[in-house]
Order: sequence, then C-alpha cells, then structure tokens
Amino acid sequence: MVEIPDSHPRKKSLLSRQKIVEGNDRGLLADSAMIAHGRGEAFDYLLGERTTESAESAIRESVARLRAANNPVISVNGNTVLLAGKKALRLAAFLRCPIEVNLYYRTPERVSGLLSLLEEQRILVLEEPEPSGFEGDWQESVRNVTLLGSSPDFRIEGLEGPRSHCTEEGIGNADSILVPLEDGDRCEALVNLGKEVIVVDLNPLSRSAKMATVTIVDEVSRAFEGMLAELIADPNRVPTDWDNASALRDSLVEIAEFLSKS
Repeated sequence: MVEIPDSHPRKKSLLSRQKIVEGNDRGLLADSAMIAHGRGEAFDYLLGERTTESAESAIRESVARLRAANNPVISVNGNTVLLAGKKALRLAAFLRCPIEVNLYYRTPERVSGLLSLLEEQRILVLEEPEPSGFEGDWQESVRNVTLLGSSPDFRIEGLEGPRSHCTEEGIGNADSILVPLEDGDRCEALVNLGKEVIVVDLNPLSRSAKMATVTIVDEVSRAFEGMLAELIADPNRVPTDWDNASALRDSLVEIAEFLSKS
C-alpha cells in the first residue's frame, strides 16, 4: 500500500481508494466496483464527509430494528468487505447473526476470495481489544459468526441471473437484512418478499435508498462505527414508526445547507 502521510487532509479517503484498487487487483471485485466507489465518494463530498443528524437518526433506528429481529443477517459485497469487513464482523458478533457474501456480479472465485478475506479479518478482530459494554464472551461471539455465500440454495423471487442466488440460512430466512451498498432491483425484491431492508447508501436519490425500509445516508465504514457505538450506548431502544421518505428529504436538506456554507 502506498504510504500516505498523516498530515494529508484526505488520508482516510485515499486509503479507501487504495483498498478498492488492491481488491480489484486480487480479483475480488467486478470492474464496475471502482466506478461505484467513486460515485459514492462524490456524494460524500456533498455531505461534508461526515455523519449527519439524519444519518445518526437512521443508525439508531437500524440498530433498534436489527436487535428486535428474529433472524437478522448482514449481506455484504466486495466493496463492503474491503472497506469495512472487520466492522461488519464486530456488528455480527454483537447481533449474533451471520454474514452472507451476496454479489451483483457473482462468480464462485469472487465469493470464495471474499469469504477467505473475511476469515483473515476475523483473526484480526480476535486480536483486538473487546468492546466495552459487550455482555458475554467476545472471543466466542466473534468465532461463532457464520460466514455464508459459498453454497447458495435459495433464489430471491423477482430477480434473474446469478444475483438472485443466496442461502436459505442467511438471506432466505432473514426477517431483517443490513445491506450496505445494495442495488435497487434486489432491494425492491427483498422488500416485496416481506423482509425489512436496511441500506447504507451515500446517494439519497438512488433506487436502493428509496426502496429500503431504513436508509443510512453515510459512508459504510462511518455508518458501521456509528452502529457499533449505538449497540453499546442504548441496548433498550425500540423501533419507531419510521418514515424513510422523510429521512431522505432531511438528508437532501443537509446537503443543501452544507453546500450553501461552502
């Protein structure tokens, strides 16, 4: 990885770009993944590269819903694993739920590679200090996170092709799905199956953002950090009568306000 000095004002962003480039070089990503990352980064500029008030509200709602779910699952693609795989594992350990690799451009090689990377990241998480406020055996919880995706045995009704394939144990049986960086068609199909879909998307105008049950308009690594903090801070929060369209309008207002001050 290229050495980026701590003094660089956009070090975090450059490190994220480098992770995407290296993941692509390893064959873990479809060619369009770098385009998708660049598009998201452009919207992050409009947000001021910060977690906004509306995103914080969506994070609180998302955590409450995942806690209340009977069968939550975290569905990840290549960009998510590269940018926030360790944080996804920590979230899954907190929620005691599986992680499923589910790709738009699915190939067995990419799925296998991403599952292997998640196993490497699991080892790193086990070496890190356990989070304060966690009740139970943290090491055991991390080890018990099931990684799914290599053997799909369920089809998402309403979708065609490889992206419709998933596992019954994970997405198939889930009642609440955390899906960072989802595509609109699949989000809509999951909602039509009666599933609660929580999306992390920097673009509040995307089909995924509009179709989701709850949309966190934020960068995925920041969003996961916020969710981990919320899991510790308020274990008793319950879901509300969430108005996602209103929350998305709030995010657009925040973008406009930021631009007016720039």
